[in-house]
Amino acid sequence: MLHWHCYTWTGHGPDLAREGERRPTSPDFLGSPLPPMRTGDWLAKPRTRISISTDDVAAATEWLRAQYEQAAPSFLHPDQEQLLGLASRLETARNLLPLGVDIQWGIWLTSGRFASMGAICCPNKHVPHPCPVGAPMNVR
Repeated sequence: MLHWHCYTWTGHGPDLAREGERRPTSPDFLGSPLPPMRTGDWLAKPRTRISISTDDVAAATEWLRAQYEQAAPSFLHPDQEQLLGLASRLETARNLLPLGVDIQWGIWLTSGRFASMGAICCPNKHVPHPCPVGAPMNVR
């Protein structure tokens, strides 16, 4: 049964250049707080990195909304962000998540920080990682 695990990371933006730690083939991958290079590789991170797990699209999109709104006061370029806007992001997420498409948002914040938030499909079409919480999945 398709469900979603939601993950977030906020940190020093230049740390994202440490790409080795962001690949599951690296011995540093599991212990690194950095988001992975491929969205589906979040599923290979320790389950303690999961913010929520749900089989409800509305719950996943609500989580995304809350993360976005929490970060909004620190957006580096709020005017540029408004060009896409939250409503459009949420509509896209509501339409694509049921199709098995991961949703990953990345936004630059003030002071050189970067926020990453994502709802990752499980099972995932692009990576072979097992469900990090096991099945059946019913956590909200």
